[in-house]
Amino acid sequence: MENNNKERSLIDHFWISARGFAMGAADVVPGVSGGTMAFILGIYDELLESISSVDMPFIRRVLTFKWKEAFSNFPWKFLLALALGIGTAVLTLAHALHWTLENYPVYIWSFFFGLIIASIIAVRTRVKSWNAVNILAGLASAVGAYILVGLTPSETPHTPLLLFLSGALAICAMILPGISGAFILVLLGKYTFILGAVKDFDLVTITIVGIGAVTGLLAFVRLLRWMLHKNHDLVVTILIGFMVGSLRKVWPWKIFEPISETFIKETNFIPSAFNGEVVLAILLMILGVGLVLVMEYFANRRSPDAS
Repeated sequence: MENNNKERSLIDHFWISARGFAMGAADVVPGVSGGTMAFILGIYDELLESISSVDMPFIRRVLTFKWKEAFSNFPWKFLLALALGIGTAVLTLAHALHWTLENYPVYIWSFFFGLIIASIIAVRTRVKSWNAVNILAGLASAVGAYILVGLTPSETPHTPLLLFLSGALAICAMILPGISGAFILVLLGKYTFILGAVKDFDLVTITIVGIGAVTGLLAFVRLLRWMLHKNHDLVVTILIGFMVGSLRKVWPWKIFEPISETFIKETNFIPSAFNGEVVLAILLMILGVGLVLVMEYFANRRSPDAS
């Protein structure tokens, strides 16, 4: 990490922020994973390594004001550039994306469907051994993700403990390609409440959720990083399965059935008529596929050591 901080130029950090922007744009939409974006843009492994750098020695140095010693070997430039991109996307795109989802859902979900299809194509090349164990694990994770994203959202009270746990679970999902942290909040009945807290600058709610997110992230990233080092191909195959299963959530054509005053059940269907909407939706899928493959191409050219 230290070498990356010293060797990267300003333009390199700009591109890291651009990747963070793509992650942030994905994270604000239930059903799309910022972890997927990090994976296909070649920064996933470095992201896990960087977050894992927040260990007890680092925290102890920060708390004792030994900041120069703490940050000398800490990848703060990478994390700062990434955070700036994610934050910019959340602040600038949240309202626009939700407005688009409300007014043109078929088109926006078609685009995201294409993004995830391309993600699967791109990530599968990182598995060197497609043995029986890996294939079965990938199939199991695909089925599990398919079932998960089809669950009916629950209604839970907004207590501090549940807000803390919601933040921890959501951030763990966000770091996994194919599982949307925003969708986990939907399942827990917390998405609208937390989004409202962000818009209203409810600092108490934001702080509780944030502490839960930081706690969950620091704990889970170490486990995930250990698993990737222990059996890289198996873990990546499982992550690919998550992405395959998540396609159920981002399928563009749905029938909506109200199940309460707050929640709506979604049922996918295949359009029977090949009309202008379907043609445009397919074109947007193709655009999404092309965009991801182009981004991955340039990401690999610019940072071949980050993949």
